[in-house]
Amino acid sequence: KYTAVIEYITSLTKQGRPILVGTTSVEISELLSKILTRGSIKHKVLNAKLHQKEADIVAEAGEASVVTIATNMAGRGTDIKLGEGIDDLGGLLVLGTERHESRRTDRQLRGRCARQGDPGMSKFFIALEDNLMRLFASAGPISKMLEKSFGEDDVLEGGSLNWAIENAQKKVEQQNYSIRKRLLQYDDVLNRQREIVYDLRNDVIHDETPRRVLFELVEVELVSRLEGVVDAKGGLAEEFDSFLSSWMNVTFPVSVKVDECGGKSFDGLKDHLLERISDAYEAKASLEDPEGIAGLERYVVIHPIDVHWQDHLTEMEDLRRSVGLRGYGQKNPLNEYKSEAFVYFEEMMGSVRSDVCTGMFRSSTSSQSLENMLSVLSRGAKLEGPSDDSPAPDL
Repeated sequence: KYTAVIEYITSLTKQGRPILVGTTSVEISELLSKILTRGSIKHKVLNAKLHQKEADIVAEAGEASVVTIATNMAGRGTDIKLGEGIDDLGGLLVLGTERHESRRTDRQLRGRCARQGDPGMSKFFIALEDNLMRLFASAGPISKMLEKSFGEDDVLEGGSLNWAIENAQKKVEQQNYSIRKRLLQYDDVLNRQREIVYDLRNDVIHDETPRRVLFELVEVELVSRLEGVVDAKGGLAEEFDSFLSSWMNVTFPVSVKVDECGGKSFDGLKDHLLERISDAYEAKASLEDPEGIAGLERYVVIHPIDVHWQDHLTEMEDLRRSVGLRGYGQKNPLNEYKSEAFVYFEEMMGSVRSDVCTGMFRSSTSSQSLENMLSVLSRGAKLEGPSDDSPAPDL
């Protein structure tokens, strides 16, 4: 094929006709350049490596006997102006060394000639060893041609050959369309999760009272943990004592006893524990800088979201790469991805809520405020809100 291309270029350059050689990759453009150099044919190469010079090279591509080698991306968007007398020779010749996988790309290459009323012509040289022909056009008319006896340098032409090439391109386009469609389906799963996370993040950023969002997350985390140790009627499981000692009283500076939790319904117990947490937080807030408490509350919520969301994106990318192997087990990879993504997201949101609960009493607007709170706790006291009929204690 390349021998035929060089012979064709040589014959046309002797006539003075300019030629634009289109290639599918930088490697092929450099290979053609070496072949042309061996044949002592002057030429210029456009492969998007010389950005500053390529505009000048394209501007001269329409002059007499000029040979220009270009990749798909090189020199696009620039009209090639024909030199004096080139119209009489037939204008610019666009020579394609291979059919692209997309018919649209072929049309773009053809469109580099005969622009703005100028004459021009396009011609493609194709070999049966090209990837497109080898992978997608091995059946049908092509296979019948292969059965015939012909030499390696023989030229194959005919309408059935053009049909086979276009049919091969259609197969590639359909395959690429299926890949893009499946990619969008995968992206849709992650996009829904992204909307939830960013809605939560924007709420706490723009809300004038970020404490509301903070306690919503605390309530959800508290309910999820209570569901494992309390039944719907308020019955306490054996694990409830461990729940108080290992999470409730450790995460929040409160001292909840088992005795005060018995006999309450599930909602009643939830409201009671939330009230104890709220009272403790009000006492902590009274020690903080009033102007900085809102910013602190935003940070307590946003920081865990940012950290865990980044880790979640990495896990989702790893999942997408590995889930395709489940097709060998007769499972739909997309359905498997959706179910696993839901589990990952629930775990991520649980980690975010847990960090919010842990951080709300372990952060402060200033070192002095933190020292005051630690001083109260070091005396064995708990952060409890003042009653309605008594003044706040001197902390």
